[in-house]
Amino acid sequence: LEELEDALIASDFGPGAALALVDGLRDRIKAGEIKDPQALKAELKKSMVSLLESASVKSGSGELAMSESAPTIILIVGVNGGGKTTTVGKLSNRFSKQGYQVMLAAGDTFRAAAKEQLEVWADRTGAVVAEYPDMEKTNPMDVLGRAAELAIDEASATDVLICDTSGRIHNNFQLMDEIEKCKDTLAESKAGAPHETLLVLDSTTGLNMLNQAREFNDYIGITGLVLTKLDGTARGGAVVGVVQELGIPIKFIGVGEGVEDLQPFNAEAFVDGILSFSS
Repeated sequence: LEELEDALIASDFGPGAALALVDGLRDRIKAGEIKDPQALKAELKKSMVSLLESASVKSGSGELAMSESAPTIILIVGVNGGGKTTTVGKLSNRFSKQGYQVMLAAGDTFRAAAKEQLEVWADRTGAVVAEYPDMEKTNPMDVLGRAAELAIDEASATDVLICDTSGRIHNNFQLMDEIEKCKDTLAESKAGAPHETLLVLDSTTGLNMLNQAREFNDYIGITGLVLTKLDGTARGGAVVGVVQELGIPIKFIGVGEGVEDLQPFNAEAFVDGILSFSS
């Protein structure tokens, strides 16, 4: 069991999640319920799936909380380079295919050409990008406030507003204060908004993703996780620690750059990938 614990920690699970999983297995070995290595592997898989699914009854279906009255407003947050804008585009595609009218808000006012990148995604997915407010220097709060105003206007017939934001360094308090203001702006625009606040996590970042998730959750309350860049060697084991500590469900995983490469999270398939189980 010590070897198993070491292997889990080496897979970026983090000491907390590894210890919780191994302790549960240790009790069952003592009770005589697990008698050989194959049974141990099978029970480990079952424990991991149970942990990941326990965060939400909707975990595994990819369901997002939708507003009873249009528009549903979704806020996308995360650190630099995690894949936020790509995730916005893929979500836009997903909603458009389901028949929703989608508006995108280019709340990343820092990165050069961020709005243009979002416009490319809008063209590809049949969405529209909200106009910037009419002012010389824009800030994210004004951009998102204007987008919410446009989306709520019945003339726009918008069903879903997806809000992109600038990358935040999770330990930069000034930037984190600003993302809190962005969320407050959306909350003031419509009761219950944002209806989802999704944190995009890069699966290659290892244990640092737990620190990121803690900070973002403390500041603005995260309702779901999107795990990106699972198309390479990264298995994203560290996200198990995030779910175990914070109880936030994984909603989607990104497995490539293509517009269709955003999949609803499936705990069993994900654990198979981590453990290299054959399906």
